[in-house]
Amino acid sequence: MPKFAANLTMMYPELPFLDRFEAAAKDGFKAVEYLFPYAFETKELAARLKNNGLQQVLFNLPPGGVDPASIDAAWNSGTRGIACIAGREAEFAAGADLALRYAEALHCPRLHMMAGLVPFGENKENVRETYINNAKAASQLVAKQGINLLLEPINTRDIPRFFLNRQDEAHALIAEIGQPNVKVQMDLYHCQIVEGDVATKIRQYLPTGNVGHFQIAGVPERQEPDIGEMNYPYLFDLIDSLGYAGWIGCEYKPKLGGQTNGTSSGLGWLKPYLTSA
Repeated sequence: MPKFAANLTMMYPELPFLDRFEAAAKDGFKAVEYLFPYAFETKELAARLKNNGLQQVLFNLPPGGVDPASIDAAWNSGTRGIACIAGREAEFAAGADLALRYAEALHCPRLHMMAGLVPFGENKENVRETYINNAKAASQLVAKQGINLLLEPINTRDIPRFFLNRQDEAHALIAEIGQPNVKVQMDLYHCQIVEGDVATKIRQYLPTGNVGHFQIAGVPERQEPDIGEMNYPYLFDLIDSLGYAGWIGCEYKPKLGGQTNGTSSGLGWLKPYLTSA
């Protein structure tokens, strides 16, 4: 049976962030993920996890910046990672070091390295070397603590000019980076929008051992997985049949999010899986 982690950045928007841990636990989740922890002290986040019996399974390296204020400013200005941007290697390294400190404190085994936007006037090949060098450095840093570094293909409808968009690109990059703790974060929402044929992609890549995490959302609105064009029960059974024992992150925007109990009311799709969630 698949195991699901609540994405607290997108889910439970009707509640303050720190209150979302308790809400997720009450709804049956045993694990959480989110974009960034850096606005909060590690002790506060660790306490929320412990008090609610939750595991932290994933968060992102900073999108840019090196402290809470500059990280927030980077995200709000549209920065979506700096791994592929030449001239910002020192900032990237400082962000990776900060992420590692949080991961250690929260016992988080995975960190997602956002690739960033290809600068205007450049193309993917021009920034590829910078991306690979930063990925090598970050993966070697976090490997010391047994942490996997994840690369996620993201669709260009949601994030135009994003460096990494396809599953085959991500797996080729893993081979070139050449570090055993670098894995793919396979978000089936992005995969469906960019490539389709999602079940075949799962069959192709999951047995390689290079898929380190899944994420889901309905297509096209990015709502609950039972809303839209994808047959998620079929995909969950497929993932199960291939022996995947990791977590599936619920990175979606609840249809009734923002309303009282809006997120919880949309969790009917989860009920068949709660015994193992």
